[in-house]
Amino acid sequence: MTDQPELTKTETIFDGRLFKLKLDTLLTREGVKFQREMVYHPGAVCMIPIDADGQLLLVEQYRHGARTRLLEIPAGTLEPGEDPIETAARELREEIGMRAAKIESLGGFWIAPSYATEYLHLYLCSALTRDPLPGDEDEDIEIVRITPMEALSAIDSGLISDAKSIAGILRWDRLQKS
Repeated sequence: MTDQPELTKTETIFDGRLFKLKLDTLLTREGVKFQREMVYHPGAVCMIPIDADGQLLLVEQYRHGARTRLLEIPAGTLEPGEDPIETAARELREEIGMRAAKIESLGGFWIAPSYATEYLHLYLCSALTRDPLPGDEDEDIEIVRITPMEALSAIDSGLISDAKSIAGILRWDRLQKS
């Protein structure tokens, strides 16, 4: 592995509620200077909630970037100082109205490391009981229960098309089979 370039300057271009957009200037060991526009994000969690019948509880919601409603695994952004497992527990209650007695880490992954710092922590959530928290006021979420086989078929058909849901469901499925 080669040396990493040195970050020599960071300029904040936009400072929003959810993320910051910065222009980073880097310098290689060979003296080559270059810039990258970067989305600085606090990180997030995503969950594979499994009910007592072995079905996945997914959410369908409008995603403005896609300009349509998407079928996804529940997810949410880390609050400052919040442990990812606490975020997963909170977001599960906000998005699908369930508390998980068992939350297990399934690892994590980068969303788009070429231009964003967002890292997603993936959790398996089971032993669910009804215990809702109020969701964000701009969320219009419909809960969708599907079997694991239906989830895999939805990935194959393109019905599930966002990267975190595809990665999360496939990782969970692979671990179940090992």
